[in-house]
Parts: sequence; structure tokens; C-alpha cells
Amino acid sequence: MTETGNLVAETTSRIFRDLGDPQALAGAKDERWKAPLWQALEEAGLTRAWVPEALGGAGAGIAEGFDIVRIAGSFAVAVPLAETLLAGWLLSRAGIAVPEGALSVAPVREQDRILLNPDGTLSGSARAVPFARDAAHLAVLAWRGQAAVVALVARAACTIREGTNLAHEPRDEVVFEKSKPLSVADAPAGLTNHELLLMGAAVRALQMSGALQSILELSVAYARERVAFEKPIGKFQAIQHSLARLAGEAAAALVAAGSAADTLSGASAFDAAVFLEAASAKIRSGEAAGKGAAIAHQVHGAIGYSAELALHRYTLRLLAWRDDFGGESHWAVRLGNRVAANGADALWPMLAAR
Repeated sequence: MTETGNLVAETTSRIFRDLGDPQALAGAKDERWKAPLWQALEEAGLTRAWVPEALGGAGAGIAEGFDIVRIAGSFAVAVPLAETLLAGWLLSRAGIAVPEGALSVAPVREQDRILLNPDGTLSGSARAVPFARDAAHLAVLAWRGQAAVVALVARAACTIREGTNLAHEPRDEVVFEKSKPLSVADAPAGLTNHELLLMGAAVRALQMSGALQSILELSVAYARERVAFEKPIGKFQAIQHSLARLAGEAAAALVAAGSAADTLSGASAFDAAVFLEAASAKIRSGEAAGKGAAIAHQVHGAIGYSAELALHRYTLRLLAWRDDFGGESHWAVRLGNRVAANGADALWPMLAAR
């Protein structure tokens, strides 16, 4: 990690430790804690890390942005930091200045299609958009005929049909009914719904890898403290076996997501290598999230679901993040189709090249 990367990571960790610790927030009676946390993230430039300085951002690299995402995932706090980063990335790729405040991005499902009409308005809908109701603006990938465009749209110009995920976070349907965008620009060559989902999948994989590391630490600490039959439960072979399995899942997610982040950081286009890495990372991290959440709750027993412990804040988000930007089955089908199209002889060279 570079000196800049270390500084970004340290700053992100410090802000979340001070203002977004999940255990401290477990007993919060309202959401007043969100405002100071978000203000600190904005003042540090973390929300606009992927926006070039020329467009008003921090001008950090892709690698630094992924570090922010991973660390944010390790705290599992319900603020749209990852979504704002992704929206800033999309807008800046089209040369659109990024506004202040929280952002979200649409669409987040490959089959959703938003159209730019001849009169310059947008029509269509996007389902399960994360934090749409909390965002001041939306970065939208739309279509003018067969050409992709990027649009900046005020939330007030859209109709929001509220929904939630397993963690009770906003996953809203955004309906564009002749919605007038604030800015429109041609998308860069090669950027379609598929590529946007790949970037989103990599973001969620990094978040899941961070959260899995945290639930591993929580589970190890609990096993050391919880006493049964006059000794810590961590001394029992069955618990040790469970913790070893959890450590394996956390390590697998960290490696898969980290490899995808490294590939995207060095890529100039969404080529076959990026597809393989991002799709594989989302698949493996999603599998690890499901298995890891179950193991962590087994170690904690029924107390893991109680409001006073932070574990459920992680596990519910892990399970919800699996579905965002395409679940395991979505990417497994596309990865299988790609392998089949390339032929059997190309499989091993593709794997060995990574």
C-alpha cells in the first residue's frame, strides 16, 4: 500500500471508530449519529475519493477507494458511502461535476433499462436502488437508442417507492416519469449496465470481506469470554472447529475481493480479466457471507440476535449485500456462459493467467 493509501485507510478507520462503532450504535435510540459521521466523511474527502480534483473530488485512485469500501464494510454502518463513491465514479467517467451530499446509482439490476427521450427527459424504472430516498441526487446510466449516456438527476425529480432489505436499509424502486436530468453526457466507450454492475459487484465484495473479518474477531472474542462448564467455550473442540471454518471463509472472501480490486485498479477497460475477477469475487464473497453469518451465530448462540450485541448488524447486511448488483447465481450463470463460449481449451489458460 502506498503512503497515500495508508493515510486514506487510517483516516477512514479513525472516523468510523470515533463516530460509527457498531457496538456503540447498537443502543442508539434514533439516527442522530448519522449526521456527524457523514459530515466527517465528507470533510475528509472520502465520499468523493473516486472523483478527479478537476471535478471537485479528492482525486484518489481506484485502489484507495476500494480500501475505503472495505474498511466501511468492517464497520457495517448504514450510510450510503459505497453508493456515493460508485455514483461519483460513474458521473466523473462522463465528465459530469459531482454535487455535494449523499448519492446513489441506478440501475443496479442488469435487466432494468432507463431511456433518455428525444425531449431530454428520462423514462423507466430501477428496482432495489440502495439508499435512493436518502440521496440528494442519483447517477443514472440511461440509453439514447443504442448509445449509453450518464445523467445526474435530483431525487425530487423521481418517484420513490420505498422498500427495505433484510437489514432494514432502503432498497427503493425509482420511477422516472419524464424526469428532467440536471446534466447528461455520453458514457465512455464500453460502459453499459453490465460494466456498472461489475463495478458494483466488486464494491459489495470488498464490503463483505471487511464485514467477515469483523464477525470473525467478534466471534473469537466472544468464545474467549463466554464460560460454560467452568471454562471458556473457545476451549471446546467443536467451537474451535467452527472458528477455523469461519476464518477460512473470511480469508477466502478477503483474497477474492482483494484480487478483484487489484485487477480493477490496474485495468484500463472492463476486459475479460476484470469480468473474471469481479464476478468470481462476488460469487465467493457471497458464499462466504452466507456460511460465515451462520457460523458466527452458532458460536454466539441465541444472544447473537439480541439488540445489545453488534453481530446482527453485520450478518443482516452480509446477507443483504449478497443480492445487490447481482447475486451468486446471476454471476455464476454469466461466468459459465463466458467459459462455455470460449471453449474447453481456453479454460485453463484463463485461470492460469490470473
